[in-house]
Amino acid sequence: MNALCMLLIDDHPMFREGLGLVIHRTLPKVEIHQASSVDEALRGAPAHVSLVLLDIKLNGRSGLEGIDSIKQQWPTAPVLMLSSHDDPETIRLALARGAAAFVSKAETSEHIMDTIVQLLRGDWQQTQPEANDQLGKALTPRQREVLELLHLGLSNKLIARRLLLSDNTVRRHVQEILKYFQVATRAEAVFAARKLAMVG
Repeated sequence: MNALCMLLIDDHPMFREGLGLVIHRTLPKVEIHQASSVDEALRGAPAHVSLVLLDIKLNGRSGLEGIDSIKQQWPTAPVLMLSSHDDPETIRLALARGAAAFVSKAETSEHIMDTIVQLLRGDWQQTQPEANDQLGKALTPRQREVLELLHLGLSNKLIARRLLLSDNTVRRHVQEILKYFQVATRAEAVFAARKLAMVG
């Protein structure tokens, strides 16, 4: 039987160390691997992981963007999203992307540990907000380029010139970006992307 092993991905060393101490108080035999980014975790973590603890705002790819790669690397390990970004839209997006549970960093250590233990036992079930298939999809590379230019304040016409696309194509990409974030305006999309560390 594989030993209990957790992977903690967070870009704040003090938070990682503090949470590691909390975990060891309840689960003294657990092995904890730490990483400051998704890419660092994928490069250096062991073959077997029992549970992944993942922040959203990270260096490089955000936690939300990295869930797919994490689940491909460790398909049997549930992902617990731990973040200070705990608004309903972010929680819904995390669960739709494949996180098994979402806990705010503002919660008590007891609540966080209760969730960890339940996930390790396989008896955790978090109600997912209203489903939306669009949330489970990633933006395409071209849509990411358009989003970056939206973030810079460029109009559709300027984006079309910059990317050598037609106005209609850019308009279509913008509409898909609005659907992705479940918002009605470009400004709201940029704001949502900033909160999820996808731009800026």
